[in-house]
Amino acid sequence: MKTQVAIIGAGPSGLLLGQLLHKAGIDTLIVERQTPDYVLGRIRAGVLEQGTVALLREAGVAERMEREGLVHEGVELLMGGHRQRLDLKALTGGKTVMVYGQTEVTRDLMQARRECGAPIIYSASDVQPHAIDSPHPYLTFEKDGKQHRVDCDYIAGCDGFHGVARQSIPAGVLKTYERVYPFGWLGLLADTPPVNHELIYAQHERGFALCSQRSQTRSRYYLQVPLGEQVQDWPDTRFWDELKARLPEDLAERLVTGPALEKSIAPLRSLVVEPMQHGRLFLVGDAAHIVPPTGAKGLNLAASDVNYLYRILVKVYREGRTDLLAEYSPMALRRVWKGERFSWFMTHLLHDFGAHQDAWDSKMQEADRAYYLGSQAGLVNIAENYVGLPFETVQ
Repeated sequence: MKTQVAIIGAGPSGLLLGQLLHKAGIDTLIVERQTPDYVLGRIRAGVLEQGTVALLREAGVAERMEREGLVHEGVELLMGGHRQRLDLKALTGGKTVMVYGQTEVTRDLMQARRECGAPIIYSASDVQPHAIDSPHPYLTFEKDGKQHRVDCDYIAGCDGFHGVARQSIPAGVLKTYERVYPFGWLGLLADTPPVNHELIYAQHERGFALCSQRSQTRSRYYLQVPLGEQVQDWPDTRFWDELKARLPEDLAERLVTGPALEKSIAPLRSLVVEPMQHGRLFLVGDAAHIVPPTGAKGLNLAASDVNYLYRILVKVYREGRTDLLAEYSPMALRRVWKGERFSWFMTHLLHDFGAHQDAWDSKMQEADRAYYLGSQAGLVNIAENYVGLPFETVQ
């Protein structure tokens, strides 16, 4: 098999890159080790920045999002019992976010891939990139007991933190930066109406809580829990009772509970590897960086990577601008680190670190909360990062 760009991974970043390149007339082949149902079963982010929304529109996959997604002009912050609405639209000159689940984004991209007829191979095992330092890289994989080879010009590693793309880069090339947090998020998805029409980020002495949503009839709630907690120790009744305890009385009384559709615990970590490319292999999304979900940046940073790689490859094929290939990692990382900073900042602002921080850090945390919620400049800082910083222009 031959293609121009081989993409490892059929999550939202791989599918979005494939769709954009296809629309630009560039051949792609996507290889995914899981089944379509498994990919769609991942319960992930639901808040899309303006730049991500624009990129989905450019890819021609925004019709259902425009119809079913919820435009949010603000979010609410609860700190020290004080409830404050962050007017995103007013603070950023008209920018908003879109609440539309990652599962639905993936479903739309899958449908677009089927309709355009571009090739995608699921349930591929032993996927391996080869010769990434040469002008002629290629992929090998096994499917239905047979070995296959894909010759290509470039390889995009969109296969997540545990994927083969990053692991195929020679030892000593990548530098890893990491911060592991002493807690996780226990998440519950339920077919219940959201407790509030906008997201609520709640700081509480019992621990952080987030009231989120996927639609007007489906809610997603999170609780900060210690590392080591097990999902089976949190029956639905215990989860709902603890969530109510971390919310003001008026919100707790309005909370509609119901059976969990999905429940899981995710540890929180920040991670970045540099550079995000080696030879003709480019790392995209979680293959290169992980953020705690506090700032709603995971999927959006992956879309940011896609934006840069897509625009660079278009210029390579249309204008012969191979000089731009070396710009992908520096350009992507500039935005990645800003997203990492915001996610780290929001995590520290909203969570209870307990014995894991000293008295000085506790006082700094209190000062940050007082400044950022009591200052117009502080509110603008949070708002402009939350709606998404602008993309650099690929020239």
